[in-house]
Amino acid sequence: MNTKIKNILFENIDSSKVELNEKLDLLYNQLSHLLADGIIIAFSGGVDSSFLLWATQQVKKANGGKLLALTTNSASMPQRDLDDTKLFVKLLEVEHQFENSNEVSNLEYFKNDTDRCYHCKTELFRITLDIAKHDGYKHILYGYNFSDIDDTRPGHKAALENNIISPLAEAKLTKEDIRYIMQANSLPFFDKPSSPCLSSRIMHGIEVTEKRLQDIQEMENILYDAGLKVYRVRISKNDIETFLRIEVAHDEMEKVIELKDKLWEGGTKRGYKWVMLDLQGYRTGGGTV
Repeated sequence: MNTKIKNILFENIDSSKVELNEKLDLLYNQLSHLLADGIIIAFSGGVDSSFLLWATQQVKKANGGKLLALTTNSASMPQRDLDDTKLFVKLLEVEHQFENSNEVSNLEYFKNDTDRCYHCKTELFRITLDIAKHDGYKHILYGYNFSDIDDTRPGHKAALENNIISPLAEAKLTKEDIRYIMQANSLPFFDKPSSPCLSSRIMHGIEVTEKRLQDIQEMENILYDAGLKVYRVRISKNDIETFLRIEVAHDEMEKVIELKDKLWEGGTKRGYKWVMLDLQGYRTGGGTV
């Protein structure tokens, strides 16, 4: 193994973790090569893109190159994630740029079928490619990791179509690996829950509108302010009504009951007849049905 890697990036990683160090060796070498021609990282403020940005910045400090973190901002982006991007780039001292994204105005995105994420990522990469061409960056990276390979991810189809690079997946770094490395290096967000866009909370077939996205964000703010850790406010429908469905971890359901009056008032004020607690609890993909 290149000893420079251990000294520069991964000095806090247990040397007995041979497989992990080999993965980091691959990542280091790939980033070193790509930085020479310029890298833009699509930075969402989530765990994966935060780790990728940190690693790339460390390699840049050691070997030089050109790096830009780019965050797109739209009604589907939770405000707390935007705040996290600002905090993290300030910590790393990375050049950072915000660009407005207009996926919500795309009729294909608006109708909210199973390809919604494809249209969102297509818009993201269109914006990023334009900036890369204009400002002289050759490579665009995003935080798709090896754990994501087993999931159905329409957004990754857009990445492949646009020649976007996924160095975490190529180095076979899993979500568990990434959280471990971030914690070992005392980085924030190592334990941040998954935070997909607000549109993911809307049941397929219900149109994505800015009002609905704002409704979700404001209702989730009630849960956040009360100290809940894992939650989603979903917009669902049956043959009669469109309603709000709250998913939380099982050990936090009692907290939701304590908030019932505030949640009921918030939901009905926004035009929803029912505000329900889903007893099955939080689960990924719960917004699609």
